[in-house]
Amino acid sequence: MTKNECMTDRTTTLTNDDFQLWVFNMDDELDAFKATLPVELAKWLDYSVESLTLLEAWILNRYPTFEDTEKKEEAQVLDWLARYVGETFRKQIGGHWDIDLENKKNVYYGLPVITGFEEKPTPVCPLTLVTASTDRRTGDFISGVLERMKQRLKK
Repeated sequence: MTKNECMTDRTTTLTNDDFQLWVFNMDDELDAFKATLPVELAKWLDYSVESLTLLEAWILNRYPTFEDTEKKEEAQVLDWLARYVGETFRKQIGGHWDIDLENKKNVYYGLPVITGFEEKPTPVCPLTLVTASTDRRTGDFISGVLERMKQRLKK
């Protein structure tokens, strides 16, 4: 299991150094992800809200059920998906990547989140958005969350 896959596996003990390396490798990992996608999809992944809808269609096709996301062999793809979704949120609303490695009661313990986009932000966990989209199956779940956040932050 690679350190990237560890970010999607809550049973692995992570360190802050693991997380810093994960963030440091963001661009290379996103390039690797895009290289695995169909060209007609990859060319539209520009960190726009619209790109999330296109990506979600691909997610729903790849994962017919939520349980399909729990397969060990999907860890790398889920990591890439979480990276892309997180970077899209970060570019659209601001903030930065963070991880809680201290409070095991935190719902996002050990998972990368986007935070810092407002004074008292509720962190956004891209991985849980990806997996929730496979359960909701609306096709616009992830982009809808981002749109609502953008509207709320305008006020």
